[in-house]
Amino acid sequence: MKRVLFIAILGSLIGLMACSDLQSANDVPRISKDELKTKLGSSDVVLLDVRAKADWEKSDEKITGAARMDPETVDAWAGTLPKDKEIILYCA
Repeated sequence: MKRVLFIAILGSLIGLMACSDLQSANDVPRISKDELKTKLGSSDVVLLDVRAKADWEKSDEKITGAARMDPETVDAWAGTLPKDKEIILYCA
């Protein structure tokens, strides 16, 4: 009985954490294409292209100065980004 209760509580906690992550993703600020144009070339901005590798490779449209980062390995590179710069990710 204790094991079932523990699993139920653990499952509830995992569900709550997942929901809070989804909600915070909706709170990420978005900028327009025109706003991005005004920021291009600024030393205070890091621009990351996070399209899937296949989409990135077949595309002829890439923003000059953007670094391509694999979205599948975000845990590996997210912590390496500078904290004193504006980070802009795009995947269009």
